Amino acid sequence: MPKRGKRYQNLAGKVDRNKVYTVEEATSLVKEIATAKFDETVEVHFRLGIDPRKSDQNVRGTVALPHGTGRTVRVAVITQGDKIAEAEGAGADVFGGAELIDRIAGGFMEFDAVVATPDMMAQVGQKLARLLGPRGLLPNPKSGTVGPDVAGMVRGLKAGRIEFRNDKTGVVHAPIGKASFEAGNIAENLRALVGALEGAKPASAKGVFIRSVYMTTTMGPSVQVALA
Repeated sequence: MPKRGKRYQNLAGKVDRNKVYTVEEATSLVKEIATAKFDETVEVHFRLGIDPRKSDQNVRGTVALPHGTGRTVRVAVITQGDKIAEAEGAGADVFGGAELIDRIAGGFMEFDAVVATPDMMAQVGQKLARLLGPRGLLPNPKSGTVGPDVAGMVRGLKAGRIEFRNDKTGVVHAPIGKASFEAGNIAENLRALVGALEGAKPASAKGVFIRSVYMTTTMGPSVQVALA
């Protein structure tokens, strides 16, 4: 591991590595040590008691954070007919049908999320799966990005609905706000995410489900959190 800079080491000195902080203590501490010259993102990392090699133990879902993520989400909508006007009215940043699919396939990537109506998914899968899949942007019913309610999907993403899924090591990483948020709002976002995670627990996962939780900011050290 590369040696950390003096700034990071000074911040790390404020974290007691032998302590598991309450949610309130952790949120206050990460705000205190978020000293970068930009509004750092507050992130949370859950180590789950699952075997990610087994398909029936993988965890995936969405949650509407009550206070949003603090970032502007650019949403692309792939649809056709009357749904084009619905996408525009809901505040989508870019929208279209086959022509938008071709545009994305040609390299256009100025968006943070993609939603699609079911009638477009055959074309999306055929032309964009290899491009959007590895980036985590491929529309999927499980992530709430495929469906007939274009306006609802767009507004949900704009308001702070996020998708979570475990990585190959069984860890879930997710943003829960900005360092400029009030500590109580970060805590409420965290609890909403914990509730959604627990609701997505696979039936085949045995024992302790959420084994450890760490909170951090973009440029800061991590803080271990006790959920009880």
